[in-house]
Amino acid sequence: MNQKFLDVMQYEGPTTIVTINAHPASVVNTWSSYVKINPDANYLLIPAAGMRSIEHDFATDNTVTLTMGSKEVEGTEGPGAGFHVHGHGEFLEAGTEFDEMKAKFPWIRKVLKVNITDIQQKI
Repeated sequence: MNQKFLDVMQYEGPTTIVTINAHPASVVNTWSSYVKINPDANYLLIPAAGMRSIEHDFATDNTVTLTMGSKEVEGTEGPGAGFHVHGHGEFLEAGTEFDEMKAKFPWIRKVLKVNITDIQQKI
């Protein structure tokens, strides 16, 4: 997890979550400010009110891709940096991480935990 990625995540913007094993692919969105980053353990926690399509897809394959970016951070070709995050997801409905997220976001039903396998800067 590099500093530019962490810088991008300091700005509000959409975070898109995609699974590809459904036809068509399942796509949901959230806000970057909702994403809790654990850089030491290399995972993300994301509050889930819905995300049922993503959860359903995980029964077959829990591979997930996320996209996020900000025009406020210098990218590879000028203003604006964007990233693709690849990993494996699971939904938490109990435990310390769930409780911490539920305290911050009382409207959630579960927490999507994404264990990151790769982060690629795209712009």
